[in-house]
Amino acid sequence: MSPDDADGANDEPVDDGTVDTDAYSDVWVFVEEHDGDVMTVSWELLAEARGLADDLGEDLVALVIGEDVDDVAGEAIERGADRALVADDPVFEPYRADPYGEQFRALVEERRPAIVLIGGTHTGRDFAGRVAVPAHAGLTADCTELGVDDDGLLEARRPAFGGNVLATIVCADHRPQMATVRPGVFAAAAPDPDRAGAVEQVDVVVDEADTVTEVRERVVGDTADITEADRIVAAGGGCNGDLSPVEALADALDADLAASRKAVDEGWVDGSRQVGQTGKTVRPDLYVAVGISGAVQHVEGMNDSDVVVAINDDPNAPIFDHADYGIVGDLFEVCPALAERVRDGEALAGSEADIEPEAQR
Repeated sequence: MSPDDADGANDEPVDDGTVDTDAYSDVWVFVEEHDGDVMTVSWELLAEARGLADDLGEDLVALVIGEDVDDVAGEAIERGADRALVADDPVFEPYRADPYGEQFRALVEERRPAIVLIGGTHTGRDFAGRVAVPAHAGLTADCTELGVDDDGLLEARRPAFGGNVLATIVCADHRPQMATVRPGVFAAAAPDPDRAGAVEQVDVVVDEADTVTEVRERVVGDTADITEADRIVAAGGGCNGDLSPVEALADALDADLAASRKAVDEGWVDGSRQVGQTGKTVRPDLYVAVGISGAVQHVEGMNDSDVVVAINDDPNAPIFDHADYGIVGDLFEVCPALAERVRDGEALAGSEADIEPEAQR
């Protein structure tokens, strides 16, 4: 080999996935369903993506994969999509990463969406990478905010460094721009039965014979998804490992148990119930923060709750700045007393008379 040949050996073009970005358009949202039940995060994404598509002057497209999902596609139109692409086949039920990932990848490569949004659920996290890697797409995980800049690029924001900063990630050279989005951070799009849109059946490119996984048994755990809860009672470090008064109040209110990062780190509550920048974002009708100081990382996860009640023995705790009702007192005394009043049919919040004057703040 000549020296010239040797030099030229390093000049072979490398396919790094850089693409003609102008060839990509539209905003896609993956509508996740299981046995006909749609994950609420899908409707949350449609609401947020509607604004992105309008800002870009492009279509909002819902991607529906499953079996007998025409009704789901129709609801996606009602909730804001301009078009719905439907891949309908028994191979997609129940969910498996390989057929879902292959079908989604094929559609991405054929249709060339500019932006693809996927709920940050177990399913979404499982197969998003199966699309992003072969498509050389830019994928930002666990986003809590979305936007577009002056150049029309997706700005995907997510907590970083333990939730102490919010990083904005932009993918300038690769398409599609993909993001998984944390459930609960946006309000769900409301259905409009009068809204019109197109539903298109797409070719199914996967076959059961080519699928390498098989579901032998499916067991659904009984852990509640706190992002879906209407009422939440959350335990913080002030509980000192004794959750009995918090659980009693949650039981009286028919509420889900949640926790701050401190309570999870100490092992008192399962991590699936953590609220905050490094946990989950919730927006219940009622949020009761028990023994929670109110650090900004926690508040970011619950600040959109309709009514917030804070119980803390420190009158200067920051959580009171974010509460509609504040009770300064020992949680081990306050929680049982409130639980008893709730069981007796008295309201927890709604008027000043519902809380003793000395407990108001």
